[in-house]
Formats: sequence, C-alpha cells, structure tokens
Amino acid sequence: MNGIAWAIVICEILFWLFIVSGLVVRYLGKREKLGFILLAMTPLVDLALLVLTGFDLYRGSTATMAHGIAAIYIGVSVAYGKSMIRWADDQFCFYILKSRKKPAKKTGMAFAKQDFLNWIRHLFAFLIGAGLLLGLTIWVGNADRTEAFQQILCVWAIVLGIDLLITLSYFIWPRPARHSA
Repeated sequence: MNGIAWAIVICEILFWLFIVSGLVVRYLGKREKLGFILLAMTPLVDLALLVLTGFDLYRGSTATMAHGIAAIYIGVSVAYGKSMIRWADDQFCFYILKSRKKPAKKTGMAFAKQDFLNWIRHLFAFLIGAGLLLGLTIWVGNADRTEAFQQILCVWAIVLGIDLLITLSYFIWPRPARHSA
C-alpha cells in the first residue's frame, strides 16, 4: 500500500475519532463547546488529505486509484459530513445515553423523497470530487500522469447513474412498511 493509501486510512480513522470523541466530550463530559470543536475538526482532516495528495503528485508521482479515492473521500465527506455527524449523534444518544427513541425507518413516498435527497448529496459529492480531480489534472499538467483520474470519473459517473435509477425506482415502487409479527 502506497503513502496516499495509508493517508486515506489514517484520515478515515481520524474522521471517526474526532466524531466519537466530540460526542463523548459533549454528552458524557458535559463540555459542549469542546465537543463542538472536536466535531468541527473533521473538515481539517479532509484538508490535510487534499494537501498530501497534491504534494505527492507535485513531487512527481503518477496518479493512482488511491489519489482518486482521496478526491472521492473528500467529496463524500463534504457532501455527507453533516448528515454523518447527525446520524452518529442520533446513534450515540440512542445506544449509549438511552435518551432518544430509535428513529423510525421511512417507507413509501417519504423514503423515496429521503433517498432522492441522498442522491442529490451523491451528485454534490461527485461534483466536488470531479472538480478536485480536474484541478489536480490541470495542476500536474501531464495527462499521462493523471490518466487514472479519467477512469475513476467514468466509473463514478456510472455508479451515480445507477444510484439515480435505484432512487427513481422508489417513486415507482415505494418501499412498503414492514409489519411486526
């Protein structure tokens, strides 16, 4: 595994470490401001990954899937970051603090609308990631060294299209409610 791949692993660990520590400090430590600061550190993890990726390419590395995954990671983290933190907050309050009800799973049109909003987030993540890949391609200035980025974008565009088809299917065939026995 190359340096950028390790950087992605470390950044993912740091991302969740900041979220968990922020929630623990906020709720168990009763230090809301410090908890907020720890949660707010998650974008800095993304910035560090972007800088490391750019520096590696600037030093002459040929772009790999790991470099492209760094852009995907950043796009997803920016697009989904707030909702991931909200989800983690809800799970922490439900499972650890036992202070909230478990959120009801949506069904029918409510689920279809929620899934469409998630697809919009996916599109936003794609646009951010594609913009970063394009920016890195222009910055490196060597199409041969950044060829992997075009392949990544093609695969991601296909995944985005499949995600849209699945999302639209929920409007045609709404998700039924599960009945408890």
